[in-house]
Formats: sequence, C-alpha cells, structure tokens
Amino acid sequence: MLYQFNEMQKLALSPVRMAAQLYSQVLRNPFNPLSETPQAQTLAASFDLFSETTQYHGKPAFDITSTNIDMRTVAVTEEILHRKSFCQLKHFKRDTTRKDPKLLIVAPMSGHFATLLRGTVETMLPNHDVYITDWRDAANVPLYEGRFDLDDYIDYIIDYLEILGPETHVMAVCQPGVPVLAAVALMSEDNNPNVPLSITLMGSPIDTRRHPTEPCKLAMNHSI
Repeated sequence: MLYQFNEMQKLALSPVRMAAQLYSQVLRNPFNPLSETPQAQTLAASFDLFSETTQYHGKPAFDITSTNIDMRTVAVTEEILHRKSFCQLKHFKRDTTRKDPKLLIVAPMSGHFATLLRGTVETMLPNHDVYITDWRDAANVPLYEGRFDLDDYIDYIIDYLEILGPETHVMAVCQPGVPVLAAVALMSEDNNPNVPLSITLMGSPIDTRRHPTEPCKLAMNHSI
C-alpha cells in the first residue's frame, strides 16, 4: 500500500516537476535580464532542488561489453543465472575458454543498485569469472512474495554459493559483510562442500563498537 501511494505521488507530481524544470530554464536563460540577479538564481536553484528530489531515477545498466584477457579484447555478455523474488544472480560471461577463479560479488542493498560496483566488476573481469547479486527494487516486489529480513539475506547468499559450487571466492562490499560472514559460518558448521575458498570484506561494518563511524556516533548520542 505504501509503495502504491508512493507511485501515485510520483505520477501526481510529474506535471509540477516539468513546470519547475521549465521555470528554472527560463530563470537561467542568458537572454533573461534578471538571470544574474541573486533572487532569480535562488529561485532557479529552488526549482532545481524540487525537480531533483521528485525525479524518479531508474536502474542504470552495467554496460560492460568487453574486457582484456591475455593482451586481447574479449567480449562480455550479461546473463541471469538464477532469479529469486528479491534478487537475481547475474553472470558476466566472457568469450574465452580460460578457466579463472569464480568470484561472487555480494553487492549492498541499502537503497541503491548493484551497478554501484561497476568499476569493481570491470577490475575483476580480466582474471576472474565474475558473478554479482543484482538486488531488485523492493517497490517492484509484490507483497505476496513475502518478507525479506536478515535470515532471508543469509539464505540467499548460501543458495547462490551452492549454485556456483565449490572453489568459489566471495567478496562482500560494505553492508553485506555481516550476512556473508554469517552465511559462510553456517555453511562451515554444516560441512557444506560449497564453502567459499576465500572471503574478502571491503569496508564491511562487522563490529561497529570497535570502530564507530559518524552515523554510529550519531545513533549512540541521540534517542530514537
């Protein structure tokens, strides 16, 4: 219901946003004698702010079509290896017969898309067979698909590691460090044959009590 209300609100604000963009262009037009006045600039900035905050930004594409392997350019195609309600396992298939280590990159799902790690994927492609967790926008997941919490997050990672099989390396960037660590611990406890060969945690907040960041300090110094 909240997502439906949010979508209705976006549609209702579309004409107002278009008008704000038009007014901003008029105020900034060099042929407008008032464009250089502080009042016009402030008003134009206000219109820009409203336009940006109400603008819907869709999911960007990875747009990775090639990589360099053994000093030659190799084509790369994206394929969906497995789909789940809240995530899909994406594979960057390289046009090569070389057998490189499998790498699962677990992207954060804290309000942005996996394409945030486009540069990381590009860097790993020349020497790795790269997979990534491509999380879905929760607004596009119907309510009947059920809930998604930390336990589900951990289960997703275990499922993907089992799909990729043994001798897979896993890299968690920022927020997924905790669920990845938990998933691998559970797999090790169960003697799962698909336990990854290595774990790389990049900027993951495992114990924020030891090295609190500014948001942690803010949370500790203020009440809910």
